[in-house]
Amino acid sequence: MNTLTPDLLLRAYAVGVFPMAESATSDELLWFDPPWRGVLPLDRFHVPKRLRRTIRQGTYEVRVDTAFRDVMLACAEPAPGRENTWINQGILDAYCLLQTMGHAHSVESWQDGKLVGGLYGVSLGGAFFGESMFSRADDASKVALVHLVARLKAGGFTLLDTQFVTKHLSQFGAEDIPRHRYRRQLADALKREGRFQLDVPEDALVSGFLQSLTQTS
Repeated sequence: MNTLTPDLLLRAYAVGVFPMAESATSDELLWFDPPWRGVLPLDRFHVPKRLRRTIRQGTYEVRVDTAFRDVMLACAEPAPGRENTWINQGILDAYCLLQTMGHAHSVESWQDGKLVGGLYGVSLGGAFFGESMFSRADDASKVALVHLVARLKAGGFTLLDTQFVTKHLSQFGAEDIPRHRYRRQLADALKREGRFQLDVPEDALVSGFLQSLTQTS
């Protein structure tokens, strides 16, 4: 097996391919380029009213890039409907290296000093490739997703790749698009310079984002 490196990961994402391990204990990597790709259109992102209330009530403190490895480890834990993980040690190490290079990020929901939800993914140009999310408290991963989209919109990103569409993501507007259409969107996004790290307080960033949704809905 070839060693998974940050450079290999970036080259793969640039052509629309992503890896998964056979299992947590397997060294074998599988590479995916599905005929239909899940994406979350940033200009049509939907936030349910109940979730907006949760965010405005400040139920969770949201942080960015403070516990990347912990988020990956939490995403690898067994969960209902996801008893086995595709995150092995090689994937964990490679993505953590990618994070130190500024190409991978985590958005984390904290409550009473504990990490209770979050997500992580890869940033390249104006594209963000969502990898996985987890939740140990009600709506914790959903709150992190809203914060992610607010950050991507403010930073000039044009593509949020979810790989596949799940019931969890469909409520936000996720959709499947054919490979040729995905590749066009990816090529356009890679020409852009998305800014993930923004000099804007987290609460102000999301408050402005939710206000913009209200004005356009």
